[in-house]
Amino acid sequence: MNQKTDQRLRVTLRQLEVFAAVARGGTTRAAAEEISRSQSAASNALGELEAVLGVQLFDRVGKKLVINENGRALLPRAASIVEQALETELLFTTAHAAPLRLASSYTIGEYLLPGLIATWKATHPRSHVRLQIANTHDVFESVASFSADIGFIEGTHTHPELTVRRWRSDELVIIASPDHPLAGRRATGRLLQQATWVLRETGSGTREASDRWLIPHLPQIEVELELGSNEAVKRAVASGIGLGCLSRYAVKEAIGQGWLVEVFTSLPAMQRTLAIVLHRSKRLGAAATGFLQHCVHS
Repeated sequence: MNQKTDQRLRVTLRQLEVFAAVARGGTTRAAAEEISRSQSAASNALGELEAVLGVQLFDRVGKKLVINENGRALLPRAASIVEQALETELLFTTAHAAPLRLASSYTIGEYLLPGLIATWKATHPRSHVRLQIANTHDVFESVASFSADIGFIEGTHTHPELTVRRWRSDELVIIASPDHPLAGRRATGRLLQQATWVLRETGSGTREASDRWLIPHLPQIEVELELGSNEAVKRAVASGIGLGCLSRYAVKEAIGQGWLVEVFTSLPAMQRTLAIVLHRSKRLGAAATGFLQHCVHS
């Protein structure tokens, strides 16, 4: 008599959901808050999953749960299964649809994605979109931890777990108040070095690109202010504090309205790449796949 292998499923969706949430939050308390469960229920579910699989998925470091090699191997599959289950659960509902989770660096998130999301929503009114705007490092971490389905960054940075696809081109421009002494003039390198500047903070994609552009041609730059958003830089420049350097996407409307002007110079043009970030191991759901195609072809 042949003995059949036990084919019953012992891993549950709840266990996988808790596991993925712990991977994102680092504790069972954070996971419980995210998925609206008690901490004891989350701890039990994680313990049951590790018992079923026969391995530890996290290393216990103080109060933190740090995902280990076993957990990293499971995480892409678990995240995809949970997402597919959510899509299935919401398939026939009329009030909701699976959320589309995006993470973006500031320029793209503030000036490109709102319009793309609006046109997407026009044809997908049930689609619920969550957009996190952060620096490039945090965008990478969101996609790597499966907190975001798609990331958008300025530049072509790399990450071992992610693919970075060229998407669009962008250009940096120098801006000033209409009352600035260099407004309406073609500024030489000497005049640019004598000016004061208002720039984005160190670590931002725009600051990295502006440094790559300006420093080789202007060895000495007097930076009066370093600010954490494009809008703050624009307002400070408009007040006359100094020159700014931002994406053309970020300043197009302000220049058109006349409260900022572009300063033309003898410097070579500065082009940079805007890119889309995806996880190498994750299968995108229907909403994310559709939005990705919408962005690529718009």
